[in-house]
Amino acid sequence: MKGFGARKDGAEDMNAKQKKARERQIAASCVTSFDLDDPCLPDDIAERALGSGDFPYDEKLKRGSYEDELPKLQIELLKLLDWVKDEGERIVIVFEGRDAAGKGGAIARLTQHLNPRFARIAALGKPSPEQEGQWYFQRYVPHLPTRGEITIFDRSWYNRAVVEPVFGFANPAQAQSFLAEAPRFEAMLARDGVRLVKFFLSIGREMQMKRLHDRHHDPLRRWKLSELDYKAIDKWNEFSAAIEAMLAHTDSAPAPWTVIRANDKLRTRLETIRHVLDVIPYAGKDMGVIGEKDQKIVLSAASFLGSGGEQE
Repeated sequence: MKGFGARKDGAEDMNAKQKKARERQIAASCVTSFDLDDPCLPDDIAERALGSGDFPYDEKLKRGSYEDELPKLQIELLKLLDWVKDEGERIVIVFEGRDAAGKGGAIARLTQHLNPRFARIAALGKPSPEQEGQWYFQRYVPHLPTRGEITIFDRSWYNRAVVEPVFGFANPAQAQSFLAEAPRFEAMLARDGVRLVKFFLSIGREMQMKRLHDRHHDPLRRWKLSELDYKAIDKWNEFSAAIEAMLAHTDSAPAPWTVIRANDKLRTRLETIRHVLDVIPYAGKDMGVIGEKDQKIVLSAASFLGSGGEQE
């Protein structure tokens, strides 16, 4: 009977792998029908967007539920920041993710009611020639928090792991060196008392195409798109490989990755806040308000990679 069960499990694993392979073939075929300049998004992309990338829900979260829960979680964030200031704590929150994954919206809701003197957003641009000649982590160090502060990095030193090697701004040796050095850098921060929270927002291929298309045709949001964003669609597989290597090599006990399946922006915003509140031991924490994490979309790096990781 045990052997029969093993064969059944093996068959289920094979079926799951075949399904994933088929989904990836369909996603790749969608690229051929995608024209960013065409004001009409192809029906197959629009229909598949929400469920792409193994997103587990058939419908988006209702806005009423979101608007009811968000302010309650944001009040908890105010309690957290008061604790940070009172205790002289230092917190670093890193947001990484594919282009159009919703990092900006998640950060905006996280910081919406926090005093910007104590909860700062660091979104660094292209390094200057002087910075290019420095130790790679050097330009990020001045943005680290002092006592009583939180720094939120909207992209971070992890550019060296993903964006830079994919677009040729870093060579393979530099990227490999970074994957070895980043855990040491973060461990040094943790030993000095800095608390690190790292998010990677993962979206499906069709969802990325839909969001980039929406932005391109919205004059009020087109500013969010860079030249590299336009190139990201054709480099999906290269990004997938780099992301999986990053998660595998830089997930550690002092600085673990939390992966959010981010096809639904409203769920993403709530779950990123909920996770921060859960892992920081601030005074007066109300777990009844915080609630349970949605384990369907909030995953450890190991769980995410074990379930198939990024689609290629």
